[in-house]
Amino acid sequence: MPTESATMRFPWRRRPTAPPAAPADTEDDLHLARQIAYRAAQRDHPSTVEILALGEEALVDEAGYALAVRVLENVQNLTSHGLDEFRSPEEIRTLLGPRSAIYWDTLTGFWSDVADWRRHNGAPMESSAPILAVENEELRLLLWTSNRTLPTGEKLGIADAVRYEKAVGASLPEYSHLAVALIAAGEGSS
Repeated sequence: MPTESATMRFPWRRRPTAPPAAPADTEDDLHLARQIAYRAAQRDHPSTVEILALGEEALVDEAGYALAVRVLENVQNLTSHGLDEFRSPEEIRTLLGPRSAIYWDTLTGFWSDVADWRRHNGAPMESSAPILAVENEELRLLLWTSNRTLPTGEKLGIADAVRYEKAVGASLPEYSHLAVALIAAGEGSS
């Protein structure tokens, strides 16, 4: 019987392979990305390095790109909350391979742009304290991976990224938060 680390060892290789022109994106992929990120971000998880190395490999393959970026973004969100159970963003950054580090920095820049845009164009941001106090494990996983805490204690979430992408017309290369939101709502295509 495989151990948890053996089960998590090759998460991208367990996914059905989609044709390169149309990678599979489903609600299951979103959930898988959250689960992988949660383990990778944990301070005491023994396979963090291996999980991040697999993400590095997945960034080479067009079929693995969206999942790898989604995992990195979820790890960033988890580490942004400053919770003791997770490594810091700086700790994770030092464990990344060269491709992953580029995407990590790109994600950081994107979310910084979203925060700046939101401060100038949106209603006042809310504190992240309510989402960090959630006790239900499944809800916590969803909220903690889809929101990030800014150094001010305010939170940004996927809705902010979608509004930013629509207003500014800027998104990450080959990755849309709008598409992710539609999939999560059950309205996206597979």
